[in-house]
Amino acid sequence: MVRFRFLPVHGLAIVLIGLLALICNACAFAGWETTAISEVYGQRSFASPDGIGKVYLGREIAQVMGHQGAGWLERSSRMQEERPGLVVNGLGLQPTDVVADIGAGTGYFSFRLAPLVPQGKVLAVDIQPEMLEILHDLRQAKHITNVEPVLGSNTDPHLPTESVDLALMVDAYHEFDFPYEMMMAIVRALKPGGRVALVEYRGENPFVAIKRLHKMTQKQVRQEMQVVGLTWQETQDFLPQQHLMIFRKMA
Repeated sequence: MVRFRFLPVHGLAIVLIGLLALICNACAFAGWETTAISEVYGQRSFASPDGIGKVYLGREIAQVMGHQGAGWLERSSRMQEERPGLVVNGLGLQPTDVVADIGAGTGYFSFRLAPLVPQGKVLAVDIQPEMLEILHDLRQAKHITNVEPVLGSNTDPHLPTESVDLALMVDAYHEFDFPYEMMMAIVRALKPGGRVALVEYRGENPFVAIKRLHKMTQKQVRQEMQVVGLTWQETQDFLPQQHLMIFRKMA
């Protein structure tokens, strides 16, 4: 066993440099965060198969599902797997509420929210014009008038300041390229006392058959929402495989 107190100063320095090199090599081999992108984000040496390599608060951001996957959003099995009716009923909406469905996709949840806010409206936000075109066609077919498509960007949902009572994100937040910037913009769009609801597959459960980066733990979500100034209110776990987590913007 090496006893450092007997090493000369230059010998101790050599040992410490060697240990540091071994640690750095191990981090690079494992693909851990090694390069700073900015003060907020880092970059893995190698992206995971279902990730983009970009790291936020220790979490690698997942790849975005493109508009080519629109059919998967409308799959018939989703009713049983995700119980969307339970999600919508668990939000405690008022008839006059303005709801932003962030990452609305084809409007799967937007159209389920609309009947609950007859004197309000649903702002269906997505960054893919192709998704909004599908949503527009479905809106006409369903004769729904209080769902408004909104084209956002990957840093801004393009919503007016203090205009929204609830922002809902269903299996979308983990794919945000710029989660900090996007959430700060969402917080600005919330009215004082407004809420954020996130539905994410449970990252704590290895038996939930979803790709690793497309799941999130409650601990990680709470950490990321706290950073943008949101206060955790409750977590509802009545869904088969997902958390429903509610946060509030303090007045």
